[in-house]
Amino acid sequence: MVLADLPGDDIILCQITSQFSKDIYAIEITSSDFIVGSLPIISNIRPTRIFTADKNIIIRRNGTLKATITAKVSKILVDLLK
Repeated sequence: MVLADLPGDDIILCQITSQFSKDIYAIEITSSDFIVGSLPIISNIRPTRIFTADKNIIIRRNGTLKATITAKVSKILVDLLK
């Protein structure tokens, strides 16, 4: 999940995985959580797994999540950083 598209070649991302996690902060997403596009199976957004990458490694865009999901991710991130 793209958290921020920074100037230059960097992008801040949050992990999305299809693997089950005991992470209490994980947010389950299904096809119905997308405005456009989808993922092939139920997956989890892991707000505790943030990383920076070069934009050039991004191969494709799978879709756009609904505002309710991005708001949940943002709230968790803000709460964790307080």
